[in-house]
Amino acid sequence: MGELIFKDPWWFIALVVLPLLIWLRGRRRVPVLLVPFVAAWHRPSITTLSRWPASIAILGLILIVAALARPQRVEDKHEVNTKGYDIMLAIDLSGSMQAEDYENHRGPVNRLQAIKPVIQAFINDRPTDRIGVVLFAGRAYTMAPLTFDHDWLERQIERISIGLIVEDGTALGDGLGIALTRLEQTARQKDGQRQGAFVVLLTDGANNQGSLQPQQAADIAKARNVPVYTIGAGRSGIVPMPVFDDAGNRVGMRRVVSDLDENTLFEIANQTGGRYFRAADNDTIKEAFASIDEAKKIEFQSKSYLVRTELFHWVAVPGMVALLFGAILVRSPWRKEST
Repeated sequence: MGELIFKDPWWFIALVVLPLLIWLRGRRRVPVLLVPFVAAWHRPSITTLSRWPASIAILGLILIVAALARPQRVEDKHEVNTKGYDIMLAIDLSGSMQAEDYENHRGPVNRLQAIKPVIQAFINDRPTDRIGVVLFAGRAYTMAPLTFDHDWLERQIERISIGLIVEDGTALGDGLGIALTRLEQTARQKDGQRQGAFVVLLTDGANNQGSLQPQQAADIAKARNVPVYTIGAGRSGIVPMPVFDDAGNRVGMRRVVSDLDENTLFEIANQTGGRYFRAADNDTIKEAFASIDEAKKIEFQSKSYLVRTELFHWVAVPGMVALLFGAILVRSPWRKEST
C-alpha cells in the first residue's frame, strides 16, 4: 500500500489561523478578516442546524490546505534484472532405464524413478530459466518446448514412464540433435553465436538407433556455442532388471550387463564446454544436477528505489467544491430567509 507523507507539511500551520479566526470573531475583541463563513458561524440568529453550510466551507478550506501540503504515497520498489538460461533436458527412456540399481527410502527403484524427483527439483530451483524436455529411446521427440511454466513441466515429468516411446533402443544422437533444434528455434544470439543456453543429456546406454551420430550432434552444439552436460546413469557391470509378461505384469527379475558408453558422453561434454558426470546412485545423481546448477548460476542485479505518487488532486478538487458550495449557501437568499 505504501506510506502516506506530506511533502510540504508547513502548510498545516495555516490551519491554526482558522480556529483563531472563529474564536476571535466570537469574542469580538479585535477586528478580523471577514471571511463570510466565519462570520456566519457566529451569527446570533443562526441555529445550530443551519450552520452546516459554514461547516462545509470550513471543511473545504481544510482540504485545500492539506492539498497545498502535497500529500504523497511513497512505495519502496525492488527491481531485479535477471539473466536466465534456455535449458533443454534430453532424457533416456530406453528399456534399460528399468534396471533397479538405485534405492530410496522405500527400497530398490529403477533408474527413471530415482531420476525424476531430482530433475523436478532442478527445474524448481531455476525459476527464471526457460526449460524444455526431449525424450528418446529408439527415436526422439519433444515432450515439452522451452517454457517458463515450471509447475506444468514438473507435472509432465511425473507422467514420464518406460514404454512411452514404443521403439526401444538408444537414439542418443537424435535426442541431442532435437534438443539443439529446439534451442535454435528461439535462439538469442550475440556476435553470431548462441548465448545463454545449455543441454543436460542423461542416458544409461550407448547410441544404437537414430539417424544422427552423437559426434555429429556434438559438432553442431559446439558450432552453436551450446555446452552439453552429460550424465551417465546407473551402476556398471551386472544390474538387476525386472521381467514383465505380455500383459505388462511383473513376473520376476533377471541380471543384465550395463552398457553405458562413458567415452562418448565424456567426449560430447569435453568438446562442447560442458562436463561429464557419473551418477551410479542417488547421491551422485543429486550431486551431478547440483554441480550443473552451480556451474550455470543465474546472474542478477537488484536495486531499490522510492516511487512517489502525488495525491494533490484527490484532496484539492473535493476541497474546492466544498468551499465553493459552502460559500454559496452562506450567501444564498434561501438561507437568509430560513434563518
